[in-house]
Amino acid sequence: MTSRLTISEFARLVGLAPSALRFYDDCGLLPPASVDGSNGYRYYAPSQQPRARLLRDLREIDLPLAEVRLALDADPAELASLVRAHLRTVEAKTAAARAAAEHLLTHLTADHTRVVLGGPEFASAIRQVAPAAANPTSTWAASPAPGPASTASAETASPAPGSAPSAQPPRSSAASATTTSATSGIASSDAGSSGAASRVASSSGASTSTSSDAASASTAADPAMLAALDCVLVEVGADEVVFVATDRYRLAVRTVRPVEFGGAAGRVLVRADELAGLSRWAAAGEVVELEIRGEGAVIVRDGESREIALVDAEYPAYQGILDGLAPPVCRVVVDRAALRAALEGREVVAFDIGSGELRIDGGEPLEVIGSGAARLGFTASLLAAALDVSVGPDVLLEICSQDRPVVVRSADQGTFTTLVMPVRLDG
Repeated sequence: MTSRLTISEFARLVGLAPSALRFYDDCGLLPPASVDGSNGYRYYAPSQQPRARLLRDLREIDLPLAEVRLALDADPAELASLVRAHLRTVEAKTAAARAAAEHLLTHLTADHTRVVLGGPEFASAIRQVAPAAANPTSTWAASPAPGPASTASAETASPAPGSAPSAQPPRSSAASATTTSATSGIASSDAGSSGAASRVASSSGASTSTSSDAASASTAADPAMLAALDCVLVEVGADEVVFVATDRYRLAVRTVRPVEFGGAAGRVLVRADELAGLSRWAAAGEVVELEIRGEGAVIVRDGESREIALVDAEYPAYQGILDGLAPPVCRVVVDRAALRAALEGREVVAFDIGSGELRIDGGEPLEVIGSGAARLGFTASLLAAALDVSVGPDVLLEICSQDRPVVVRSADQGTFTTLVMPVRLDG
């Protein structure tokens, strides 16, 4: 191969237009090997091809020029870190654009959105998800689940006798333990005397240490976020309706397949206590119809309608948290009732999982089926609340690390998922 390539020859080899090569020369990113002083023609060396192809690839992912300049001279590890960070930014922007577009389409393409769900399935989703909201109604502890006379659903969770399904920390505790942001997820806190340090799980999956004072000030300064955390997010679409609630210590997600759907896909926020008040009423109907019109919504059952108020607030980007979960290093199935009973009367518990058993605080072993080993801690009330709304005799725990959310799934119901943040154990 010749030791000197014209700009057109070099452009064909590296997949860049000659005009792009001139631009990158002017920017100082890819100067030619030489320039003919008499006519200004640019000439490139074959050895410049790897840099040119890397430049092309970086621009194809829309990496800004300022970051391209750093990436071109970075070592492979630094380059990979830059690309991953850019990808997270692109995904966040895409998610925000999609949410904005869906919100706009809701108002432009239809007068209203209508979705029909099975009444028992709707009620079951409310009972499972709403207790994870930051300020759930006391109805969950006071009222038993509807019996066979009011619902035929086999998915209805039965709380352990004498237990309150929602026993998460009080609002003041949550506010002082974690920072608030539009994309924050669920938080882990130290188990110890001070409990001052905490970590916030963001939609990108990263963790950032914060102080309780800064977190408290941030939360107090964002009443819109506090209002959102009191709510259940309902995302409606032709293929599924998703119910989501979180207090940032626990995240609950339930998916229900609609019977009918019309209008544009969208999302609304409804106060968890308001939905709780509709649970028994909805369960008594074969189907319920949810109509979203402008700033309000109506639920219809057997010709009877109930209006529900919508909350105007931005909800945490929960999907990024789910997508950012690492593959589990420990995945076990355990008897739900036995695990729930072992948590009774405790505050913070230490789990040791391995060799086909789970020991809590070094006590009697519970038999588990699965793979992997792990040692981690939980706030007993948070894990108990997740178990109370699960379905079936067994529960599946998926653990990726000691400081990332633990997935709690009903072994008998793949459409319901709870994330519970573990706590750091002293020592």
